[in-house]
Amino acid sequence: MSKASTSSFVSTVSRVAVFVFVASALGACSLNEKIDEYARIDYKSSGKLPPLDIPPDLASPRGDGRFDMPAGRDTARTASERGRVAATPSSGQSLVLPAVQGVRMERSGSERWLVTSLTPEQLWPLLREFWQESGFIVETESPQTGIVETDWAENRAKLPLDVIRRTLGKVFDSVYSTGERDKFRTRIDRGPEGTEIHITHRGMVEVYSTTDKDQTVWQPRPSDPELEVEFLRRLMVKLGATQEAAMQASQAPTPAAANVRLVGEGGTKVLEIDEDFDRAWRQIGLALDRGGFTVDDRDRSQGLYFVRYIDPEAQARRANSKPGFLGRIFGGKTQEEISQQFRLKAESAGSGTQVSVLDREGNTPTGIDADTASKILALLQEELR
Repeated sequence: MSKASTSSFVSTVSRVAVFVFVASALGACSLNEKIDEYARIDYKSSGKLPPLDIPPDLASPRGDGRFDMPAGRDTARTASERGRVAATPSSGQSLVLPAVQGVRMERSGSERWLVTSLTPEQLWPLLREFWQESGFIVETESPQTGIVETDWAENRAKLPLDVIRRTLGKVFDSVYSTGERDKFRTRIDRGPEGTEIHITHRGMVEVYSTTDKDQTVWQPRPSDPELEVEFLRRLMVKLGATQEAAMQASQAPTPAAANVRLVGEGGTKVLEIDEDFDRAWRQIGLALDRGGFTVDDRDRSQGLYFVRYIDPEAQARRANSKPGFLGRIFGGKTQEEISQQFRLKAESAGSGTQVSVLDREGNTPTGIDADTASKILALLQEELR
């Protein structure tokens, strides 16, 4: 064999070897990504990231007395403060929580939630601890409505681990961004068979706002049901379930969602849900969480949710008239001042449930309020599908 032929042969073999190596590496990466799909979560609170130009309708409501923890409870806001408080027993409160008797995942239509034997009072500190361990700061706590909400955080696991980031990431990691932020709301309810735990996700994405691509804004992006299920699975393990049981429960097939119809005209519009009251009540709560409504109070016995709603069109006009994120978030009126409170009334209707919107006084809305009520029902219908 000539030197030229030998060289050509070696070159061909080398190319084949490189191709096989690359293909194998890519295949292994693909397999590992599937195996590690649930592990690819590494959140970092936006409190440790550069300030975000958050749309006003995504900002959290200003805290007030309704969200204060009862006396004797841990009201510290930072992880270190909570750690110090947890180390000292408060009056009437035991440091040792009772052993978890059981936790399971249930489903109805497309919704999933956990049921545990722990009472809401026993569960509350565990929820705070869970979200802190997951890389979030707990931003809002409302025992009155059973809501724990995180701040906006970034899933750093989505960042590509290229050579440059592997080399400089530890020093300049803050310059990398996924262009996405997530926040989660956990809602607990006392159910007939234990305490129900619901987790809902809200997201936003950074997009270019100019044709020159020299400016960006943050816009809402759809909620991620799979991410909600993943955190339910992780919380299930936190509450005592095995990894195998939690994985099996989270991967069970999901039944079809119930049929939801919007009927009527003007202020008399109603939503008709093909579910009994108990299931519809649960689904309405999740839809409100996903839709970003602020739930001031609720009365299950009367079928009422007391919610605050901010018309996004009015918000957009206000945001566009105030350049800069500081002006849009902190300038002018607060969210409470420009939002409107409505009552959502759910009641049994035959084999299903009917949902209507009333004004803050409990009357059928008229005029502009009727238009807003129609928007609320349309948003709920979209979230319930």
